[in-house]
Amino acid sequence: MSNFFRIFVCSLCVKMNFIRNIVCLVVLIALLLPVQTMHGQYVGSGTSTFAFLDLPVSARQNALGGENVSIRDGELSSAFANPALLGSLTHNIVQIGYAYYGSNHFGSVMYGYNFGSRQNLSVSHSGETSALSAVNGLPDRPNYFAVGIHYLDYGKMRYAEANGQLTGASFGARDILIEAAYARQLGPMFTVGVALKPVMSFYESYSAVAIGADVGGHFQLNDSTLQMGLVLKNIGWQLKGFYSDESGQRLEMLPLNLEFGINYRVKHAPLRFSLTVHNIQNWDLGYSRLNETELPLKPVGWFDMMMRHTIWAIDIVPKSEKFYLTLSYNHRRRQEFNLQDQRSLAGFAAGVGIRIKMLRLGFAMSQMSKQNFTYQVSLSLDANSLMK
Repeated sequence: MSNFFRIFVCSLCVKMNFIRNIVCLVVLIALLLPVQTMHGQYVGSGTSTFAFLDLPVSARQNALGGENVSIRDGELSSAFANPALLGSLTHNIVQIGYAYYGSNHFGSVMYGYNFGSRQNLSVSHSGETSALSAVNGLPDRPNYFAVGIHYLDYGKMRYAEANGQLTGASFGARDILIEAAYARQLGPMFTVGVALKPVMSFYESYSAVAIGADVGGHFQLNDSTLQMGLVLKNIGWQLKGFYSDESGQRLEMLPLNLEFGINYRVKHAPLRFSLTVHNIQNWDLGYSRLNETELPLKPVGWFDMMMRHTIWAIDIVPKSEKFYLTLSYNHRRRQEFNLQDQRSLAGFAAGVGIRIKMLRLGFAMSQMSKQNFTYQVSLSLDANSLMK
């Protein structure tokens, strides 16, 4: 009789957890959908400040096309694309990264830490407690935390007079992002997360400060073959603007971005397919002509515009996850960085990663234009291995 009661309670817990996960997912979508009504003037090409927030923070994200909000595989940097991608595998992980954008240098340092404990269930026998804890699906430390610093240096630029005459002096320009992310696992299939991100820019004698936040959720099947992510990024505004006008200090919004991602891992093959849909809140991702020129402006067709919202990626990942090979296509990047009448690989990105004991090394390459390749490397250290 006691065994029958234990099985009944466990089955009930499974059903309750599943219902709770579905409810949480519906609530999160309901909270983010009103963003559709927001005006699009703060999103798109050249219409918002702090555009460097759209840069990929790691080789993994770069290889996936610049943005991926659904793959949860222990990669710490993914939490800075969607805070809900933090998990049990990001505990005590230190990650550093570097990217070279022509004369610009992008660096980052990140650290993840998990804390807390599972809720103890009041069951008389220890065996029943263990069974119910397993059904609950929570790891030993269900609270996930990460912090990161990202730095973009534009190098030295030379002063010039209005007529183009160089003065011989130079100045610098840089952007700095500090980010703290927190996520909570609500069950075996659903995780929610939030990130707070102060942003600072220093261009010659001009400076600006802003505060932003990300809110996201992640859902996955128990076998992780299907994963979905939803995140609203860069919710915030400037606290101090670059300049003032007749109406006072000019304060601008951050580049708001509502993203949805889904990926499917083939059960009996080392393949994973990913789709990321970005800037859902703003349909028009084209440019506007500010000055009249003789060059004809070709309108963007419906299918082209739809594709500009998508990033496609394919991973070759064995079951052991000792390495990965990634190829991706970002249509918006292709359309914006491709050169007319010249062949290029703009929009395509490729990456490779390998895990050796406590180290994980990643490398990615993408092309912004015919003359400019971006190379990005990331190195992760599992500090848990050092403590054993």
